Amino acid sequence: MRLPHPLYRLYERRLVAGLSREAVPRHVGVMMDGNRRWARSLGEPAAAGHRRGADHISEFLQWSEEVGVEVVTLWMLSTDNLQRDPEEVADLLDIITGSVRELASTRRWRLKAVGDLRLLPADVAEALRAAEEATQDVRGLQLNVAVGYGGRHEIADAVRALLREHAEAGTPLEDLAEELTVEHIASHLYTQGQPDPDLVIRTSGEQRIGGFLLWQSVHSEFYFCDAYWPDFRRVDFLRALRSYAARERRLGR
Repeated sequence: MRLPHPLYRLYERRLVAGLSREAVPRHVGVMMDGNRRWARSLGEPAAAGHRRGADHISEFLQWSEEVGVEVVTLWMLSTDNLQRDPEEVADLLDIITGSVRELASTRRWRLKAVGDLRLLPADVAEALRAAEEATQDVRGLQLNVAVGYGGRHEIADAVRALLREHAEAGTPLEDLAEELTVEHIASHLYTQGQPDPDLVIRTSGEQRIGGFLLWQSVHSEFYFCDAYWPDFRRVDFLRALRSYAARERRLGR
């Protein structure tokens, strides 16, 4: 049973007041899960859920800005998603393209495409590149839009890029094998130069990472929320931050 709206506002203020700036994650990753199930629960087509989920993004970014989050990574389309019904995938790509263009047009957030753009239709890939270029000088929150993204795919891409780089430099394979470190691979990931996610949120009640930021999330804290992404509220986000702040982060030590 939901509390009356004014009580939620009061509860949100209490949650915000209890948050320490020092305990706010720098980088939050979000697995925006449940759009299709949200639409199905209302008797609507999947596209309606994807559209509502896309419309919810700017609101979430505003919440993140308010508490001091610096980087947000949103998983919008996985490599596995590309294998779904072609009509649904086409609708979803149209929605993502429109959403990315709208987010870029605000010039409020600095966008970066995180994924293998070679897997996407040319017009979608071009829209993502254009959004990056149009916002590269924006000083606001860094927004990574993960489209055509898979964690294993990213690691494979990083290794391929590393091998090409050393092949062009004439490095013998034996020397590379001796010198290779985790830092070498990390420097070729899609998120190179960015802090790893401190907190990863997954909506819809699913409790698995599904390959999201597989390399980067090795020391992340995870928060699973039952709400579908279109129903994910500010109070749910604040609860996730409260849970994160209460944890003792050992970072593998």
